Amino acid sequence: MRVLITFLLALAAMSARACPENLDFSFRPLLGDKPVHLCEAYAGKVVLVVNTASKCGFTSQYEGLEQLYRELGQQGLVVLGFPSNDFGGQEPGTEAEIKTFCRSTYGVEFPMFEKTSVKAGGSNAFFQRLASVSGEAPKWNFYKYLLDREGKLVKVFSSMTAPDADDLRASIKALL
Repeated sequence: MRVLITFLLALAAMSARACPENLDFSFRPLLGDKPVHLCEAYAGKVVLVVNTASKCGFTSQYEGLEQLYRELGQQGLVVLGFPSNDFGGQEPGTEAEIKTFCRSTYGVEFPMFEKTSVKAGGSNAFFQRLASVSGEAPKWNFYKYLLDREGKLVKVFSSMTAPDADDLRASIKALL
C-alpha cells in the first residue's frame, strides 16, 4: 500500500510539473461557457499571446496575426488573443460584438478569449505572470509575448511591432 501511495504521489508531482507555469491558466473562449486550460490546449506549441482591441490604431494587426496563424499553425504556432478595454477604452464592445467584428472584418480564426484586464496593477493572473517573467507589462493594445514549446517566455514585442515584422517572424520561425 505504501508503495502505491508513493507511486501516486510521484505521478501527481510529475503531472503538476508537466504543465509549464506560464501556461497554467484557464480562460473562457469568447462567447464560450467552458474554460480552456491553456496548458492542456497549447502545451508543446509556440505561443504568441496578444492583448487586443477593436477600436485602436493597431487594430489592423488582426489581419497579420491571422496570417501568421494560418501560415505557421501547421508547424506548431498558435496565436492567443485577449481583448481588453484597458487602454483608451478601445475595446468597449460585448464579447459577441468583439467576436463578430474580428471574424467579419479580419477573418480571425485564431483562439480569442474572454474580455479581460491586462494592464499593470489590475491585470489577470496570466498577464501578471507574463509581466513578472518578462519585466514588461503591456503598455498599450497589441503587446505580444512569445513563448517557446516548453512554455518559456522568449521575447516581448511592443505594439509597434507588426505581425509581419522581420524580427517577430524570425523569432517565431526559430522556435518552430
